Amino acid sequence: MQDNSRWHVLESADQVALAAYHQILEVAKQAIKDRGKFKLVLAGGSTPEKVYGLLAKSDADWSKWFIYYGDERCLPVDHADRNSLMATRVFLQNVAIPETHIFTMPAELGPELAAKEYSNIVAAALPFDMVLLGMGEDGHTASLFPGHVHQGDDLTHAIYNSPKPPPERVSMSAKALSDTYQLIFLITGLNKQEAVMAWRSGKDLPVTTIVPQYPIDVYIDNDAYKV
Repeated sequence: MQDNSRWHVLESADQVALAAYHQILEVAKQAIKDRGKFKLVLAGGSTPEKVYGLLAKSDADWSKWFIYYGDERCLPVDHADRNSLMATRVFLQNVAIPETHIFTMPAELGPELAAKEYSNIVAAALPFDMVLLGMGEDGHTASLFPGHVHQGDDLTHAIYNSPKPPPERVSMSAKALSDTYQLIFLITGLNKQEAVMAWRSGKDLPVTTIVPQYPIDVYIDNDAYKV
């Protein structure tokens, strides 16, 4: 487990989302004050969706926000399972972030071409101000899965043979996801208990490859956290 992780154990997924929401807004204000913009990497999943719903109802200096994605499924742009479609529906279409500030992964082009194109976008954006990540039952994060081997210096990866459908995806690399001032993991649900225990006991999982210079905040509910 990363030495610089701070674990926040909360009662429910709703409380996890609320705590993360408050931190995002605070970090955004500080980033805009310090650097003139706020560069945020979004995650997919049900708990991030709760966070995005809260953000959609909040007040922020949206003109200074820049949006990126940690990973995406190689599906048509209008497919319901795409992370970008969920984020747009719940969050982005309801706030005044300029369209030119939203950098959607072109995953419909296929893993190789999409990863190549998005790598240039990531290179121009680094370092991020905040990265949001989840964790799967197998310890995967973004679309970095156990047993998959990637080039360590790449900023994006073409993903094949994902153990969860669809098999083809695009993901930011551990190197890119780690290059951020703030990083939040959102973890909820009983089905995450075993992976959380494995993570905390030091097992080699994709989540352990995320090693930012600054502390990691893990927001986790009681169901997922087992002492």
